[in-house]
Amino acid sequence: MSRTNHQVRLAARPVGEPRPTDWAHVEEPVGQPGDGEFLVQVLCLSIDPAMRGWMNAGRSYIRPVEIGEVMRAGAVGRVIASHHPGFAVGDHVTGSFGVQEYCVSDGRGVTKVDPAAAPLPTYLGALGMSGLTAYFGLIDIGRPEPGQTVVVSGAAGAVGSVVGQIAGILGCRVVGIAGGEAKCRTLVDELGFDAAIDYQSEDIRKALREHAPNGVDVYFDNVGGEVLDAVLLRLARGARVVVCGAISQYNSTAPKGPANYLSLLVNRATMTGMVVFDYADRYAEGIARMAAWRAEGRLTSVEDVVPGTVADFPDTLMRLFRGENRGKLVLKIAD
Repeated sequence: MSRTNHQVRLAARPVGEPRPTDWAHVEEPVGQPGDGEFLVQVLCLSIDPAMRGWMNAGRSYIRPVEIGEVMRAGAVGRVIASHHPGFAVGDHVTGSFGVQEYCVSDGRGVTKVDPAAAPLPTYLGALGMSGLTAYFGLIDIGRPEPGQTVVVSGAAGAVGSVVGQIAGILGCRVVGIAGGEAKCRTLVDELGFDAAIDYQSEDIRKALREHAPNGVDVYFDNVGGEVLDAVLLRLARGARVVVCGAISQYNSTAPKGPANYLSLLVNRATMTGMVVFDYADRYAEGIARMAAWRAEGRLTSVEDVVPGTVADFPDTLMRLFRGENRGKLVLKIAD
């Protein structure tokens, strides 16, 4: 075992897109677990758009990452030393271990996973926080009914790809919005979406008139900005808009809110924010249901696994904002 723990720490709060100088690459001795603790070797890091918000100093749903702190990240790893009665050497676990090679944990917020039941990256995707976000956001807030039209932006991403599939399982017509012909083809041909709109080459408003002629009953928004404004104009009476993210705005120094918000009034619609942590006491429910769908072949987990080291984290994170990932983006740092 390496005696050095390589870490990526936040060195400065970004203005606009994160720059290399916003990160500090640190080496320190591997920590040793005390009583009631265990040592995890991190194998795969979850790369999420929300990370950009965690780097800001402003008020949010979770405290910001402090300057000098190891960058927050969900991860899957293996227990390699333990003085904890609930975790044994060889156990595979998920938790918020941070962008580093090793982490000492007391077990809070850590869950055991079975690599024989699903590949480890899947526990960061459809069977992890991304999948739980999709599940509770769509079912609890979107409340889709069979036959209704569900539109998903960022549909080829970690959350959007699961949202669309769940909506299809529930008997809805599903329209995905994604960037590029290849991503749109994947949505329809591989993930079962009824239609896909390429925001890079199509007029979204015109395409929505074609693919949602009776209006949009549920809109699951991961993008914000112009895409959100376009969908607001196609809302059906009583529509539900789920605000999950706004990746188009995260690096903007002057974020833009929706101009067409009066559509909510006209259509007696609602727009509700969604934070997955609010459903922590129901995670087991969501995981069990999605695991069953996966076992039945009705839910496909799409992971974009990038091999590398923790030093590759800053550039891997930017893949999200360049639209280069398909499905859940994972940085694999060890076997």
